[in-house]
Order: sequence, then C-alpha cells, then structure tokens
Amino acid sequence: MEAGEILIQSGLLSRQQLERSRNQANGHCDGLRLIESAVNLGYVSEEAALKAVGTAVGLEYIDLADANVDLSLLKIFPQKLIHRQTLFPIAKNNGQLVVATSDPFDLYPLDEVSAATGLSVLPVLAGRADIAKLIKRHLGVGSETVEGLVAAAGAEEEGVELLSDIETDGSELSEMAQEASVVRLVNEILLEAIELRASDVHVESQLSGIAIRYRIDGMLQAQPVPAEINRFQSAIISRMKIMARLNIAEKRLPQDGRMKLRVAGREVDVRVSIIPMIHGEGLVLRILDKGAMIFDLRKIGMEEDIYDTYRHLIELPHGILLVTGPTGSGKTTTLYSSLIEINTPDVKIITTEDPVEYQLEGINQIQVHAKIGLTFGHSLRSILRHDPDIVLVGEIRDLETAENAIQASLTGHLVFSTLHTNDASSAYTRLIDMGVEPFLVASTVEGVMSQRLVRRLCEHCKQPFTPQTDDVPGDFPWNQLEGRQIYKHVGCRDCRNTGYRGRLGIYELMVTTNEIRQLAHDRVSSWKMMQCAVEQGMLSLRQDGWRKVLRGTTSVAEVVRAAKADHNLLLKKK
Repeated sequence: MEAGEILIQSGLLSRQQLERSRNQANGHCDGLRLIESAVNLGYVSEEAALKAVGTAVGLEYIDLADANVDLSLLKIFPQKLIHRQTLFPIAKNNGQLVVATSDPFDLYPLDEVSAATGLSVLPVLAGRADIAKLIKRHLGVGSETVEGLVAAAGAEEEGVELLSDIETDGSELSEMAQEASVVRLVNEILLEAIELRASDVHVESQLSGIAIRYRIDGMLQAQPVPAEINRFQSAIISRMKIMARLNIAEKRLPQDGRMKLRVAGREVDVRVSIIPMIHGEGLVLRILDKGAMIFDLRKIGMEEDIYDTYRHLIELPHGILLVTGPTGSGKTTTLYSSLIEINTPDVKIITTEDPVEYQLEGINQIQVHAKIGLTFGHSLRSILRHDPDIVLVGEIRDLETAENAIQASLTGHLVFSTLHTNDASSAYTRLIDMGVEPFLVASTVEGVMSQRLVRRLCEHCKQPFTPQTDDVPGDFPWNQLEGRQIYKHVGCRDCRNTGYRGRLGIYELMVTTNEIRQLAHDRVSSWKMMQCAVEQGMLSLRQDGWRKVLRGTTSVAEVVRAAKADHNLLLKKK
C-alpha cells in the first residue's frame, strides 16, 4: 500500500490534503517525499505519519530522546551511511543490529549495512531531525565533512552565504582554507550555532586539539567534535579569518573583524575576535541575528510598574538616563528598545557606538573608530552640531565622554548611555570618581536602570515545585508565596535538556528623586543611596527576580546565580 493511502486510512490526511501534498512533492505519490511534503504543509506531524506507516509495514517507531543507544556500535558501523542515508545504530539484540531510519520505503541502504557488518539488520523508524541530532551529538559537528563527503560544488549551498568578497594571499594555508570540505565545515559550525540561538561561538586551540563551545542563553555548552577534525585546525581558523577579512599570516597579535552572512533568507552579522594563545589562536564569534531579536520593552521582562516609570523617564525632554550591568546583561537590547519606543518622524536620534550591533531603521548611527581619533567623546561633540533631540552614547568610559554627555543634557538633549557597575546606585559614585563634579551628576542624571538576564523556564518540561526552607535562600519572599505555584527546571528535547529556553531581564530602576540628588551632591556612598531608594519604594535586582519566580517564568537557582542577595535583609531575618 502506498504512503498516501496509509495516511488516509489512518485518518491523518484527507483526499484534498493528499493531492496538495503530491503536488508539492512534484507528483511523487509514494515514499518519504510525500510524507515530508505533508509535514511541511502542516497537515500531519512527522511522528504521527511515521507511526502510521510503521504500523502498516510492520516497523516499530521509537523516540530517540528516550532510547538507550549503544555507542560502541559506531566502531563497526560504516559512517558514510550514517551521513548519506541518515541512519544510526541503536542496539545489538540476539545477533541483530537495530538501526534507526526515517525512510521506511528505502531499505536498500540497510542491506549495505548488513553486508558491511556481517549482521542481520532490524530497522526501526525515527524522525529525521532526531537522527540528525543524534549524529551531531555523538559524532560531532562537521563529522560528515571529515569523512570527505563533500564535492567542491555545493559548499555555498549549505544555508550560509557570505555577503562580501573573499580575498586571499595565494599562500598554501589560504588555499587549504578554501577547500570545499573546510568551507562546508565552517559553514556548518555557523549554521548550527544560529539554529541553536547561540550568541557566541568559542573556537579554542588546546593541547588536545580544537574545542568548540556555543554560548546559549548565557551559558557555555560544549559541542562534540570528532577527533579527526584536529588536522583541519589551521584551515578552520584561516577560513574564519578570510571570511572576516583579517590577515591570516599574522598569528602573534590580536585581531578583530566582521563578516556578514545570509542564513535562511535573513542577514546575520558576526563579529570576530582572535587572540593568540599558548597552543594556537583562540576565536570568539559574536552572532548578531537581528531577525531573531525582539526590541520591545514589554517583551524583555519588565514588570508593568517598572515599565510605566521607565516609559516616563525616556519621554523626558532632557537629562541623562543610564543603563548599567556587566557585559552580556542585555543593556544594548534595553537601549535599542527604548529608542524604538520613542522614535517618531519629528524626533532626530543619533547614536555613537562601538560597535554598531544592530542597524535600526530611522535612527542615525555612528561607528566609533578610535585608531583615527573618532572616540565617543569626539563623535559626541560633532553629534551636537547635527541638531539631534536624543543622543545615545554606547558607553561612558572616561571623563571626556562623561563631560560631553553632561554638556549635551544641559543644552536640552536627552542622553542615553551605559556604565559598567554592579547596581544602580553605583552609577552616581562612578561618575564622580571619573572626575565629574557632584553637582553636575546630581542635576543631570534622571534615572539609572541596572539589569541582569536570567534564563526562562522551558514551558514544555518545567515542573511544579513546593520549596522547603533549605531549598531557597534566606531572602526568599515566603510572605508572597501563598496561593502561587513556583517551578523548577527539568530538561527535555525542546530545550536540549537544560530546562531553560530563552532569557528575560530582571531590573532595578533608581529614579533620581530630590533626596537622591542631595545624596549625590554630598558625595554620599552608593549603599546609602541604595538604602534611600529602597525606602522610597525601589525594588532591588534580587526582589525583581523573586517576582519572576513567583510568576513561574524562571527558577530560584537562576535568581541566585544572577543577582546578589541583600545581606542587611538576610541579617534581619536571622
């Protein structure tokens, strides 16, 4: 019986849906192509279709996420069939080799497996994507390239297209970096990172060989790579250098570059940083995927009360608004979201950034270039002659930039910027420590937002959690727990067994009230300013984190990891 008839008899497709599926499959009325077409059209899930077909042809369907895979069988299994036919050995039972396949209609490759291993083969059905994940998890990213399965053509057809010209110096190393297998290997590393929503790719040269790690939702995750990839180490690094238009012959000095890619129809910027290490060069690729970014203050984790206050601040006619936090805490996202929220045709916004991470429609952006003297301070002086209403300074790093930002606010401009401080109150003392007069800090800074990012619990696997006293820190708000359900992370296929998927912000918003202005003017310590702000109703980062826990969006462990406890509060409770 053909696949279409099986799906109809199983109640998974109607006649009309079958015809549409056949049309999309270019007339194919049987086999895997028809199933793929029906899945792509959204008529049926791959799992349901394979289960129905498996029942009809006498093949079992298994969920690879729960399968106990015998990895020792990889030693006898022909790897070329793993990659070419998307097969994977699962177990060996009574002299039979159990092999997962996603195509119940093409069993010829299984005959090849039988001939190569000398074992009879028992096929079982599994989703193609699930088998592909199993291959990458246990054989490593790029393993098919190492097997030499790539022809020269098709290297640019792997879903990654470089949008700038390649320049080579004709050396042996540059020629090796341009080989089709190396090109595909690098493309696959980038494609895998983008598909997994990684913000950074770390390619590290170690004594044992090359190591690849992806930073996903703020946490580094090691990516398995086959041992054979180590002989491609120099070629991989050289290929990435060429893509970023860097000097491949220079291996003694740090280098920074940029590459622009097109992936799945959308443009992705990649910032490349290279530093020489003991065992070779280390690369970090920062992936800036605008298509995956959401610049919306309401969707990045702000509670309604903080949003209302912050919205009032960003609509002020002049003054300075600061966003503080360590690297990777989401400051840029908050600032961009703020600019987009207030950007209208009658407002001119100019930014000076290092680097420009995302290009925003309707906003004038300047790339800082320190080597030619275009610093934050210098560009800010020029910006003020361009009649802006709102100015964004990427970061206040020195006294010159701070003084120019204050001068801009005093002449009727609203200035946004960032500082690297651990909390909101420290921003005032940091500016004073730079050399800014306290009365200027007190009169120009209108508010400071300190923030961190916590991972969002996976909606598919989070489990209800009833905490005991020993399970939570001393400042946990037990008085707010009544009637609420909190959750803990577990891990499933959708979140790569981490228990988390995506991130959201926790915020500490200090508004410069008259009392805070007086304290800043008097050079009072940051902790006294914090104490005053809390007495006036400000919530600390930790307290905002607990609100996210009580709403079921993150876990206790994440808040403890991201935000420091208020020790005074802990001492009071003891």
